[in-house]
Amino acid sequence: MAKPVVIVVGADKGGVGKTTVSRTLLDYFSANNVPTRAFDTESPRGTLMRFHPDITEIVDMTTTSDQMKIFDTLNAGTSVTVIDVRAGLLSPALASLRDIGFLDAAKSGQITFAVFHILGPSIASLDEIAETANFMQGAKYYLVKNFINDTQFFQWDQATYNSYFHRIKDATELTIPKLNEMAYEQVEVSSVPFLKFVANKGKDDEAANYSFVLRGYVRHWLANVWSEFDRIKLTDLVGGSSSGGGKSSARSGEK
Repeated sequence: MAKPVVIVVGADKGGVGKTTVSRTLLDYFSANNVPTRAFDTESPRGTLMRFHPDITEIVDMTTTSDQMKIFDTLNAGTSVTVIDVRAGLLSPALASLRDIGFLDAAKSGQITFAVFHILGPSIASLDEIAETANFMQGAKYYLVKNFINDTQFFQWDQATYNSYFHRIKDATELTIPKLNEMAYEQVEVSSVPFLKFVANKGKDDEAANYSFVLRGYVRHWLANVWSEFDRIKLTDLVGGSSSGGGKSSARSGEK
């Protein structure tokens, strides 16, 4: 049986768009026919849960019982587990993974582990890299610049960033482009996955009446995001090969 894959998405700083990145991951794996489940640690309201209720469960990663819900069920037939870590809890979450022996299991090859670390524009966000790096042995580490909220990354230049980035062995850079504001807001109001919005479908797959223009913006943006996932061969984590199939689905959108 294939090894379970666990992807943690987080940041120690809030407002950097980590849940948006989690949503694109769930859509990408869905388009590539990879069985996926998600855990939303933003208890009790659960933003990720609102968009992907069928595969998402709200948990509190600081409690033993909820840790058991996640990690005692890794071999329950689902290839990928995505954990959207609440703002400010990335380092504590990784520390708890160390304490339960999860990081050792990843290091020994029993589990495939990846971290999508969403960077903010400040030096403080870069300081997170040094702390998070302490937990990255045996993990795939992705440093994500997320421009979805029009972030400019103006508080540090490339040389400063490089000085932090080069402290991390085998880290991979990833860029999430900006999405048209009206298109982003319409998806938020609709409370559906990006894929369903592009396909003009409601929560229960019923026909919707979203703007053709806004759907076009989302389709183009999602294709660019998935090009980044194709570039880093994200489906290789589950033993497949990244063929760009998800990207094509995002572009077509008419189902």
